[in-house]
Amino acid sequence: MRIVITGSSSGIGHALAERLLAHGHQVWGLARTDQSEFAVTHAGRFRATRCDVAAWEQISEAARETVASWPAIDGLVTCAGVQGAMGRAATADPREWSATVRTNLDGTFFAIRAFHEALLRAPRRAKIVCFSGGGASKARPNFSAYAAAKTAVVRLVETIAEEERGATLDINAVAPGAITTRMTEAILAAGSAAAGEAEYDAATRQKQQADGAALERALDLVEWLLSPASDGISGRLISAVWDPWPSLGRHKDELVSSDIYALRRILPGDRGKHWAL
Repeated sequence: MRIVITGSSSGIGHALAERLLAHGHQVWGLARTDQSEFAVTHAGRFRATRCDVAAWEQISEAARETVASWPAIDGLVTCAGVQGAMGRAATADPREWSATVRTNLDGTFFAIRAFHEALLRAPRRAKIVCFSGGGASKARPNFSAYAAAKTAVVRLVETIAEEERGATLDINAVAPGAITTRMTEAILAAGSAAAGEAEYDAATRQKQQADGAALERALDLVEWLLSPASDGISGRLISAVWDPWPSLGRHKDELVSSDIYALRRILPGDRGKHWAL
């Protein structure tokens, strides 16, 4: 398979690139950081373009460069993201808040937009995997920009899945679970005053423990979503840790007509309550 990964220079994106290369796939990595050394190590199988995914001109140019060599791509994984602005929303720096949303949300949309046509030219069912994150399914105090952007990523995934229902394309969002990355380091650097005691303590514990199993589980899920085993499953937010995703292929027909693994508003009746006007 030919797979494009954004945010491939570090964290989950880099680990995913290594995993896919080890399994015989070809990878094109997009990142703001230079990846030439990694490209030399994996010559012929890994290529890289340096760009900021939050800048449409840069990522569209990166897509043109990629498509010139790969007219069709089999998969796109949008790993690029930043923790960004921390602290209470009411006191956040507006420019930093907006930049956080732009990287996480625009960076995801721009990649999908730039590579959409190449995905539709894939010889098999193409796959898009987008990374959600903490705050997408519940409130996350002191991380309003990140949480808002990641929630929007999930709704973007759901919307595109509906729009592309007749295409040979599946798109899903992944909740990877707690994994030590640069985002963890950002929380620790910001301190408890900005991140909040609970988040800072959680990041401290995360930093101290080995999370190899959690990372492997997240990579396993991404590989499964890129594979034919997940064909027909689209528009879902799937947790690497908590959901029985290896068996979802047996339930794909049920998923198509349900709101399972989706963001929805809960009504009183859903909780056995009947409130009158």
